Amino acid sequence: MGGPSTLPLLLLFACCWAPGGANLSQDDSQPWTSDETVVAGGTVKLQCQVKDHEDSSLQWSNPAQQTLYFGEKRALRDNRIQLVRSTPHELTISISNVALADEGEYTCSIFTMPVRTAKSLVTVLGIPQKPIISGYKSPLREKDQTVLTCQSSGSKPAAKLSWKKGDKELNGEPTRAQEDPNGKTFTVSSSVAFQVTREDDGANIVCSVNHESLQGVDRSTSQRIEVLYTPTVMIRPDPPHPREGQKLLLHCEGHGNPVPKEYVWEKEGIVLPLKMMQERALIFPFLNKSDSGTYGCTAISNMGREKAFYTLNVNDPSPVPSSTSTYHAIIGGIVAFIVFLLLILLIFLGHYLIRHKGTYLTHEAKGSDDAPDADTAIINAEGGQSGGDDKKEYFI
Repeated sequence: MGGPSTLPLLLLFACCWAPGGANLSQDDSQPWTSDETVVAGGTVKLQCQVKDHEDSSLQWSNPAQQTLYFGEKRALRDNRIQLVRSTPHELTISISNVALADEGEYTCSIFTMPVRTAKSLVTVLGIPQKPIISGYKSPLREKDQTVLTCQSSGSKPAAKLSWKKGDKELNGEPTRAQEDPNGKTFTVSSSVAFQVTREDDGANIVCSVNHESLQGVDRSTSQRIEVLYTPTVMIRPDPPHPREGQKLLLHCEGHGNPVPKEYVWEKEGIVLPLKMMQERALIFPFLNKSDSGTYGCTAISNMGREKAFYTLNVNDPSPVPSSTSTYHAIIGGIVAFIVFLLLILLIFLGHYLIRHKGTYLTHEAKGSDDAPDADTAIINAEGGQSGGDDKKEYFI
């Protein structure tokens, strides 16, 4: 009983260890690969590697278990399949112009004892077709409700659709997906509903496809919409601030879809319409105060009519400065400045002279007080003569 129980242990030891201590574990002879994703029409590489080949070659097989390459030898006549690298430890092949039918599990095998295999799942992405917008009925009228539908086929997995009006996002319905007859790709669709305004006239409604196979490339289509609306009108005076005696044009500027074809001028208090003298403008060759009043312009199109008003107040004429008068004004300003400087200089000079003249007169008065008058000088002279001829005093 004891002998048979030890046999499995001996067999396990013999399988795992060889003489000399060489490691023959199963992992070293197990090949490995990786899953790959490729866009339809692209190229995919399938790489298989093994650490211990045990003197055997690697082999690649397709999902139908057809051998593609055994080592460096081609087994299937398909020019799309090419050898990239073949060594005892690696077998790499490439498949170009990949189709949806190429999707599936590819097998890498090594014929050891036992045979070991590794799987590589190749996923092929179906590229969505350019979307198509339907449902537009031209032209639309202002405040109409419209519904547009966008559809795109051929995506795998199913793509997503989004809407824009110009640069503004539109909230469309969630994308609906339906499987195509080939059983691999999908047709997706989405609808958007909105009310149009006059600002939407000429706008582009854009439907875009979002899918990983596009790799950032824009795939969208647009629908330009036309909206009919009543005209808008405004009156623009030329010149902006008219005065009596000037020439004045009142321009009537109308916009709409369709463009207004008829313009009617009238003045408040006057029954008959006024005649236009120059296209859509009302002209006043020579303004006077009797032209003052409120004027109306009506723009008329197939969608309706709209009126704008302008109140004209004719002011008294004001002289317009000419280049000569401007030159004279500049010269006059310079002269006035010079006169002002001279006046200031004279004031300072006069003040200076007055101060110094007062000082001179004060010194002169003091000198007069110290000198004797003429009578005193004569008496002293006579006294000097009577007292002796040798002593004379003179006072100058």
